[in-house]
Amino acid sequence: MHNNKFLILVSLFLFFLVHLASAQVKDTVLKPTDTTKARTIKPIDKPAEPKPLSRRDSMKAKYVNPGKVAGRKAVIKSAILPGLGQVYNLQLLNDGYGERAGKKQTFQRIYTIGKIGAIYGGFTVLTISYIQSRKNYNTFLAEAQYREAKSLGNLNGLEGNPELSRYSDAGILSAKSIYKRNAQIVLFSYGLVYFANIVDAYVAARLHFFNIDDKLSFKVVPTILNSNNMYGFNAAPALKLSLTF
Repeated sequence: MHNNKFLILVSLFLFFLVHLASAQVKDTVLKPTDTTKARTIKPIDKPAEPKPLSRRDSMKAKYVNPGKVAGRKAVIKSAILPGLGQVYNLQLLNDGYGERAGKKQTFQRIYTIGKIGAIYGGFTVLTISYIQSRKNYNTFLAEAQYREAKSLGNLNGLEGNPELSRYSDAGILSAKSIYKRNAQIVLFSYGLVYFANIVDAYVAARLHFFNIDDKLSFKVVPTILNSNNMYGFNAAPALKLSLTF
């Protein structure tokens, strides 16, 4: 009897568990999906449209400084061939800019042509000086070698220069060093003239586009500077500079 009661209780407990599991499965199948927790897909952003340029930005993008362009061209031309940058500046004078500003370009043309002549005149003088210095250097060098060989008793076909017989051995060596140094100075002067030619072409090209009309002026007038301090009032004379453009 006792066993029968125990089996009935176990059967009822198992029936209750099976019924509970069946109800849980049914509830899970029929339960709707919670859309609030579903992962949302972010839409792809459209590429931003380029910002249209304003009139002011467009003017800035298109503006080119003519002075810088002209200066760069003058430098390149002068570096390739000395004087070519000055020829380019002569071409700039034909645009009529100076005449529109009330200035005549005749003097500028004469001045520019004179600079071209000075450049090649300087190169010519330097070339002549270099040739002469090298010639004298070789003459005194040969005489120094002759006297050194003569003192050693081994001339090896060397001959002295009768015109240099009045010079002492120290004088021969000193003259040889002087003419060698002169030749080196001439080579350095070549570089200076070449560099000055480039600088002059650049400056002239840039100045061509500067404002040269009569509205640009300045005035200097005397004035007094007042300075107040704890000890009293002091006045100092001074000059006042006024610019008008």
